[in-house]
Amino acid sequence: MSTLPPCPKCSSEFTYEDGNLYVCPECAHEWSPQAASAADDDDVKVYRDSAGNTLQDGDTVIVIKDLKLKGSSNVVKMGTKVKNIRLVDSDHDIDCKIEGIGPMSLKSEFVKKA
Repeated sequence: MSTLPPCPKCSSEFTYEDGNLYVCPECAHEWSPQAASAADDDDVKVYRDSAGNTLQDGDTVIVIKDLKLKGSSNVVKMGTKVKNIRLVDSDHDIDCKIEGIGPMSLKSEFVKKA
């Protein structure tokens, strides 16, 4: 027995083949097997810095403008080097630790790759 992929729209496991298409009996969504394999490749989010360079976990970045910290009088100064960043899928793209300040979340549009 072959296993068919679940419906990409409603995640139903009751899909069946109809000619050269997959069909979901629950939501009536139809898709081709090529679209199912291409959808797997599109799930990867690409994070880019202010200059358009691709960022990866562990990269070192430099802050490009002064950033005021909410609820504090501290400021992350322009030119601050941030090592070993971690990319997250959130409002702020980067989780990091800045010396003298501590753990922070930054947006990728305010940094450039070192």
